[in-house]
Amino acid sequence: MNIINQFAEKINGVLQTFDRMMINGYILQLCNYRQFQYYLIEKKVLLKDFNEFAVEQTKLMCEHIENYISDQDVKLRYLPSGKIDKGELANEAYNEAPAKTGLIAAYSAVEICNTMTVKANAEKKLEIVSKGTKCKHYYLYHNDAEFGRMFIKIQTWFPYNVQIYINGREYLSKILDKNDIKYEMYNNSFSYIEYFAKAQELADGILNKKISDSFDGMIRKVNNLLPGIENIFNHGYYWCIDQCEFATDINFKSREDLSRIYKPLVENAYFTFSSTDIYSFFGRNLNKIHTFTKGEIVSDLRHRYQGYRIKFKINSNQIKMYDKGNNLRIEVTINNPKDFKIFKSTVTDPENKKWVPMGKSIANLYRYVEISRSITDRYLNALPEADTNKVPLKELESISSPKEVNGRKFSAFNLLNFYTLLLFGAISSGDFLINGFSNKQLRQKIFPDNSDPKIINKTSRLLAKLRAHGIIKKVRKNNRYFLTHFGRRICNSILLYANKSIANTV
Repeated sequence: MNIINQFAEKINGVLQTFDRMMINGYILQLCNYRQFQYYLIEKKVLLKDFNEFAVEQTKLMCEHIENYISDQDVKLRYLPSGKIDKGELANEAYNEAPAKTGLIAAYSAVEICNTMTVKANAEKKLEIVSKGTKCKHYYLYHNDAEFGRMFIKIQTWFPYNVQIYINGREYLSKILDKNDIKYEMYNNSFSYIEYFAKAQELADGILNKKISDSFDGMIRKVNNLLPGIENIFNHGYYWCIDQCEFATDINFKSREDLSRIYKPLVENAYFTFSSTDIYSFFGRNLNKIHTFTKGEIVSDLRHRYQGYRIKFKINSNQIKMYDKGNNLRIEVTINNPKDFKIFKSTVTDPENKKWVPMGKSIANLYRYVEISRSITDRYLNALPEADTNKVPLKELESISSPKEVNGRKFSAFNLLNFYTLLLFGAISSGDFLINGFSNKQLRQKIFPDNSDPKIINKTSRLLAKLRAHGIIKKVRKNNRYFLTHFGRRICNSILLYANKSIANTV
């Protein structure tokens, strides 16, 4: 049973929206050698004069940014190391003036970056190169009227890369303010919302807004060189998603209600979910799991000072669960979008749409949401019930006793038998979470010689026995089977204790 349904009387509501988002901005033409050369030609700059020209451009930008900071009545602070936590410093500035809007704090630091420059090659001829080096960066922290607390980071040497951080909860709080919906926040989460359904409707509306337009407006205030670049290329920044977190908060009526179930819920998930379960959460084709040779599938349970956190990860993409105040948070992070597909036309075939690996363009943000919601739904539906660490003795006794259905007798399940554990592990695996399983799929999991007619008949008898005990149900007019709520509770209970015993003996 989905945990939201299981504890419906203890839950105020559910909210799904973005959490932490990191957006990168690139002037693509300045990252391309030929187009960069065209830019210099238009500016009438010879390669031998490039360094002098670039220094002057950087000086103009720095002067403009520092004047912008001064006009906002904020003091610029130079940081001797790029490793200093600017977010922590900014939080102090936010706390000193919580009601202030606009620019709150500004920092500058020399940091490592990729730049475009001109260097002599082996033949001592000047050429345009991309080079890793250091240059000055500005960090501008705002309490923005639209996005709430956020920051802009800008590189002051070609190609003037930009990074913008926004937080979906902060963004939504500003929208709730405009719609006169009362709320309370705790540590980047909503501990209370007056109308959850309306809040979710407003959160969904974020996708209907072209937020790249807002980013364009922000960056024009700090990059005074942009108009000249746009005059040459007729294009400004290309925005792409560097990191995207999409969080589902299940808001409990009290912290105590959540605390009673949270630890056993995390523990049960850690011991019952297998690598195939995790594979299925991310929408992967389980028939091809044997081809997964690059990367790793990770289960990670940690006890932090705030509490327990469980994380499942495939390559750079992950889903994690933790408690935050009175919220149970399920958070999906997509760092490697190419692991997923998007239906769109391509540059090579613009007339036809097809499923292709997803890129990082901010235009794909809607697809990030669709994928994150699908992953979350699969995860929630697979979560073991929070009280499964308490073995339902009456239910275990019922399947440990013979059954008679419509005059036909069925034997009991021996819960200490290895093959019973193998069977229960097979029918409750993530392989069958979405589409169920057939006779053929089940016998392939539990019998080596699964094409033998005797094995086919034996599997049919096992299916009948599982149905008689109420552990599985058959799809009408289709020879496919699914676990019942009772069956999943039984399987989770047995597998949880079996896995705990194995873990304790290793």
